[in-house]
Amino acid sequence: MPLKARCGRADEIPPGGSKVVQVREHTVAIFNLEGTLYAIDNVCPHQGGPLGEGYLEEDGTVSCPWHAWNFDVRTGISPVDPEVRVTTHRITVQDGEIIVEID
Repeated sequence: MPLKARCGRADEIPPGGSKVVQVREHTVAIFNLEGTLYAIDNVCPHQGGPLGEGYLEEDGTVSCPWHAWNFDVRTGISPVDPEVRVTTHRITVQDGEIIVEID
């Protein structure tokens, strides 16, 4: 059964913005891509950089601020090497509140 956690208000994250939240032992980065929210693990698989502090491109990729590894926030897949990915998490908005599900 997935863990569901309330993670603040959706209107706190403007388009192009991000927010990092802690859900028990998971650090999750939430991104607003053109009004739709996406959640991925905040840790870059390269050397552990904080993806939530990276720059969100218009194409939906975020660049790790440490070494510029890119990941699509919708799928978690690296456009450079599809074998490299970060975990994505289901996200919903209920009554303006963000709910993240961790499997």
